[in-house]
Amino acid sequence: MKLRSATWTDVADCETDLALVPVGSTEQHGPHAPLGTDVITAETIADAATERSDREIVRAPTIPIGVAEEHRQFPGTMWVSAETFRNYVHESIASLASHGLDRVVIVNGHGGNVAALREVGARLTRDGTAYAVPFTWFDAVGDHSSDMGHGGPLETALLAHLEPDLVREDRLEEARAGAADGWGEWVSHANLAYDSAEFTENGVVGDPGEGSADRGAELYDLATDALVRLVDAVAERDVSRPDQRG
Repeated sequence: MKLRSATWTDVADCETDLALVPVGSTEQHGPHAPLGTDVITAETIADAATERSDREIVRAPTIPIGVAEEHRQFPGTMWVSAETFRNYVHESIASLASHGLDRVVIVNGHGGNVAALREVGARLTRDGTAYAVPFTWFDAVGDHSSDMGHGGPLETALLAHLEPDLVREDRLEEARAGAADGWGEWVSHANLAYDSAEFTENGVVGDPGEGSADRGAELYDLATDALVRLVDAVAERDVSRPDQRG
């Protein structure tokens, strides 16, 4: 059930405590991929898991702006502070929990959100508001995960499978030419760079030319199946907190 198209009476009649909350970002993804890449991927994987699961699940509206100041030099990028983002996600999930939807998986499509979402999940769980677990799709695709960049092979592949018209194929060579090989500038296990413009000419990290639609179909299935397994674990978990150890 999608909240966007449901009525309040539909929600009142549902018999589930499970919800998925997609979270993305509106930010540059190079010259070939749309600013909404992270929204599209998170939302689509959440919808696919909702359809593939045997459980009744409520899918909340997608949160489209995240922690993305690292892309601020590229026009069109939007961001909020980590504090604002954490509070917004926390209060959004708390509102779901007030209606009994208190087992939540946050389906994330943006690397910059990861640390903040883990904090949100911990706070919601520890204060007893809801049991919330973040899931980032590109961490759940097996060996492919090692190729994750930014606007690189994985995101380009998944977009090519989901919405091929949004990939500007005539700009792939441009994207490849200005891309960085990896994220950041590393010395002694420390990243010297704070913004992506410091190490990538056009915002791309990795080779988007390796992002075929066939690979995207495999990523879609891997991420969706992983999310279904996680939903099952969240549904069945004893979420009572451990007693104080003496």
